Amino acid sequence: MAPKVLVSDALSETAVQIFRDRGIDVTFEPKLGKDKERLLDIIGEFDGLAIRSNTKVTDKVLEAATNLKVVGRAGIGVDNVDIPAASKKGVIVMNTPFGNSVTTAEHAISLMMAVARQIPEANASTHAGKWEKSRFMGVELFNKTLGVIGAGNIGGIVCDRALGLRMKVVAYDPFLSEERATKLGVTKVELDELLARADFITLHVPLTDKTRNILSAENIAKTKKGVRIINCARGGLIDEDALAEALKSGHVAGAGLDVFAVEPATESPLFGMPNVVCTPHLGASTTEAQENVALQVAEQMADYLISGAVQNALNMPSVTAEEARVMGPWLKLAQHLGAFAGQLTEEPIKAINILYDGAVAEMNLDALSCGAIAGIMKASNPDVNMISAPIVAKERGVKISTTTQAKSGVFDAYIKLTVVTDTRERSIAGTVFSDGKPRFIQIKGITIDAEVGADMLYTTNRDVPGIIGTLGQTMGENGVNIANFTLGRSSAGADAIALLYLDAPAPEAVLDKLRATGMFKQVRPLAFDIA
Repeated sequence: MAPKVLVSDALSETAVQIFRDRGIDVTFEPKLGKDKERLLDIIGEFDGLAIRSNTKVTDKVLEAATNLKVVGRAGIGVDNVDIPAASKKGVIVMNTPFGNSVTTAEHAISLMMAVARQIPEANASTHAGKWEKSRFMGVELFNKTLGVIGAGNIGGIVCDRALGLRMKVVAYDPFLSEERATKLGVTKVELDELLARADFITLHVPLTDKTRNILSAENIAKTKKGVRIINCARGGLIDEDALAEALKSGHVAGAGLDVFAVEPATESPLFGMPNVVCTPHLGASTTEAQENVALQVAEQMADYLISGAVQNALNMPSVTAEEARVMGPWLKLAQHLGAFAGQLTEEPIKAINILYDGAVAEMNLDALSCGAIAGIMKASNPDVNMISAPIVAKERGVKISTTTQAKSGVFDAYIKLTVVTDTRERSIAGTVFSDGKPRFIQIKGITIDAEVGADMLYTTNRDVPGIIGTLGQTMGENGVNIANFTLGRSSAGADAIALLYLDAPAPEAVLDKLRATGMFKQVRPLAFDIA
């Protein structure tokens, strides 16, 4: 029997035809996404569900979807899909992470031009019958310095377009290598230097704890007087109140914003300001982009339903059902090793080396490596998945190498991950015990035996008395419960580490208390997805 796919949002007829051409029985009801009750009534008939943003794939929908195998989102955002519930149900969730890149980059360039020449205000004035030629004095983009915060896929396209406009481009991206910067034709700088040099600043980073309010009041104050700021990435990257004050004072000459901290944005301190151009999250809104992602999601879903091939899955690697039963715990270990290294590495990564020892060397190493690379890359880009991670790494000039070897120690198998930067190599190794639980067994060459928890604390120090007491007392006095506590050292009096498995994240104030003791070289909170 042919697989059945329901298209419940507006996809093009060309995309729908892809399903038909591949022998799939497709039902096209583009308004069904807004009819929750009917969706619940019929979803049980289908193997695949193709959506945009109107359809909400909730746990109720998934519960009713007794035959559902794959959800395909035409676009990158999957806020309307309950991914944990889908994972538990065994439903693959796919998106199309690269279909909107050119469109979003072009929108950023468009906003930059609109702000530079005050086009919206001049347009409104002229339509009103005025002729205020002297009022709208703009600036050229030619020979100006553009500061690009985030030089990944979209940021890289913006760099290319800006160079075509004969702008000078400086880029800040902790994961941008010198080789990649050279290939892009941009100058790699630290954030403070970018803020000081740029005539225009454009943001192209995801919203994470590290990037939230990256343009804070403090950082906006570091910018060149007269700077113009563009954001087509994510709301929350800019402190909107601080930006409004800087615009009022004249320190910032203009801003172009497509995204806001709260959306839909019905009010903002930036609304109504004459030197601000606002659009309602139109970065992906072109006919070409919408068509591209529709075609991509149809191809991906058809490939999976017909041949089992998986592309751009957010909750599953490219493995067969047989492999998954054996590899599941090892894949989770690879992700944990990557997440550990990624959360501790804040400088550009030049290389990722993965060693597979013993029985694990006979498994699907492509999938395991994708899991490890995704774990690393997710620290700076939560949108990365196991399929897109190698592409992102390649774009950033990261060299990936894998090595296999026969059993070499007490463990039947283990994985060792090494991340190489200009200044250091950071390695971590782990194995899977007979209970199926991943364990960390070595960090920085120091032997340990640590269970992986959702919230952990990693410290490094010299091997001196008082470390255990200080950690335990500080956690206890501040109501942070320690579920597990692992110590290790290279030798007596030399380098030592501690890895604490906590019941909840340690507040930053508690971490500051540990740092203030002067006993620790590093105090770093870590988070792992153990679902």
